[in-house]
Amino acid sequence: MKDRIGREAGNSQLQKGICQCTGNREVQADRVQAWTNPAGTMAVLADGIGRANTGAICAQIAVDTILDRFESYHELNDPLYFFRTAFYEANRRIQKTLGERRGGACVGAVFMNRSCLYYAIAGDVRLALLRGEELIPLGKGQTMDVLAAQAYEDGKISRQDAVWSMEEKRVWNYMGREGFRDIETCTVPVRLKPGDMVLVASKGVFEELSWGEMEDILISGRPVQELAERLVQEAEKKDAPEKENGSVILLQGTEA
Repeated sequence: MKDRIGREAGNSQLQKGICQCTGNREVQADRVQAWTNPAGTMAVLADGIGRANTGAICAQIAVDTILDRFESYHELNDPLYFFRTAFYEANRRIQKTLGERRGGACVGAVFMNRSCLYYAIAGDVRLALLRGEELIPLGKGQTMDVLAAQAYEDGKISRQDAVWSMEEKRVWNYMGREGFRDIETCTVPVRLKPGDMVLVASKGVFEELSWGEMEDILISGRPVQELAERLVQEAEKKDAPEKENGSVILLQGTEA
């Protein structure tokens, strides 16, 4: 495993904050890393799925695959093509490693250059953009309730069937899954403004903190690393008996 967190940060005005907690789980199966090169910054959060260390292995494969491909870039002209090819390569590597075992990883990745943000999601990872004092969701995630809502909009299921499915949060697509499907990507890049902050979070954070709680923390004006730590600390205070691993990546600013 390569330690990419913060490396080459001196060459960028981008501020990075990364923090994790184990929740009520025995193993920390999340993996979070970021890398800055002349093309921009790529940050990846992978939430491992599987017993014992299987989830952690799958998550690490996903992160390493995406960042290994990105590391040598001096310019990234087609980020969406990069995400598609990197995610599918990671999926193949995970499936090959798993063999007959069951496991995988939900993955969220963001790429920021001097002017734009691009993202990709496989599974249940949350992304958002803080602009001013408003936290704006990016992406919907790939859970059953989201799939049902889209099917209703497309006229494929009835409103009643959609309502029945809205409480079902089970993930329907993730790396390592047999029949891995298309990833979710941004159809139009997000134009960045000075001071914009990007949030990437796994279940142990976004299931424990409300949208308003996260927003209140992020607009407090603290340094980015302190904000990441505060999000995790507040999530840890919650009393949920089945608290998941929690991880957060914060990115703020544009590159010089």
